[in-house]
Amino acid sequence: MFICSGFWTSNLQVHILKKRFHPRWLIMLKSTRTHIFVTGATGYIGGSAVSALLSHPRSDTFQITALIRSPDKVVLFNSVGVTPVIGTNSDFDTLTSLASEADVVLACANADDLCAARAILLGLKKRHEHTNTVPILIHTSGTGVLIDDAAGNYATDEIYSDLDIPMIESLPKTQPHREVDLEVIAADKEGYVRTYVILPSTIYGIANTPLVSLGVQNPYSKQIPRLIKASLDRKQGGVVGKGLNLWPNIHIDDVATLYISVFDAAMKGPDGTGHGREGYYFGENGEHRVGEISEVLAELLHEMKRAKNPEPTIFTDEELQKYFGGRWMGSNSRARAERAKLIGWNPVHTIDSLWASLKPEIEAMVEKQNA
Repeated sequence: MFICSGFWTSNLQVHILKKRFHPRWLIMLKSTRTHIFVTGATGYIGGSAVSALLSHPRSDTFQITALIRSPDKVVLFNSVGVTPVIGTNSDFDTLTSLASEADVVLACANADDLCAARAILLGLKKRHEHTNTVPILIHTSGTGVLIDDAAGNYATDEIYSDLDIPMIESLPKTQPHREVDLEVIAADKEGYVRTYVILPSTIYGIANTPLVSLGVQNPYSKQIPRLIKASLDRKQGGVVGKGLNLWPNIHIDDVATLYISVFDAAMKGPDGTGHGREGYYFGENGEHRVGEISEVLAELLHEMKRAKNPEPTIFTDEELQKYFGGRWMGSNSRARAERAKLIGWNPVHTIDSLWASLKPEIEAMVEKQNA
């Protein structure tokens, strides 16, 4: 069965239509639904993107397939009209097969998984060869690709714009996420897929989506909760170096609308917005000194009697390795979402929302620890 002008059409009706109408008309009829394949649908970003697609004005024309790990979540995804497939990013053949069936792929899982990216691209290439169409890949990277080795000791003047392609292309392949980004961009150049790379920054806020309500989506970010968890564990707020480094930020709800803005622009065709080497879209709507987050968290933790004093102390090298896997929390990453805003993306959460989000994040972390 398939959709025809919003109505299900039976196989018998298809047989009748085949006799009455030209096959090309039937191809158009079958293509009225947009098949979207999503990885990372149970994650903080991917779940928010899927929820935004489900509330899209054209959601009744979408056929959404999601790769998920847990069989326990199958019925719950089905209940909101999403077709789940059990698997992981390590299942190369599954990724390739699902991508080969999709008009659009939203890759919202591990931004550094080169093998998974290659599997998806192979599937999209097969789709192009079999259908003579050019599918779309919206890939998730991050402004971590811009980091330096400031170790918290200074703020850089170097600011990247998603309109300044030469500056972005000057980034070495050794930067986080960069190797996968380059593979995605190269695929667009080959012509079998149109690629769009979304680069969120420090994402904050506890996600509140239908998928969270169902219990199938992680509602928490990584960067700030890691800082909170480390501070709770050492019973004292912590800071990297002098805490002078700068990062952009974005609320999770604005991340979701960014995916929809890029998706809508991409669906207009190759001229809808920049793709390939001109298809970078930074996700940011504000900038903060990372040390200030440490300071606010230390004060809040002290008020909640979870810290010895209201001033953060410097993380040791051992602590940085233990809690963050290195010193990246002390890096600079400065970006401006100029291309993203040119296509109509209108983020509504400002820096004030970031500060307001910190206490609820601490309370949620404490509650999880006490559970």
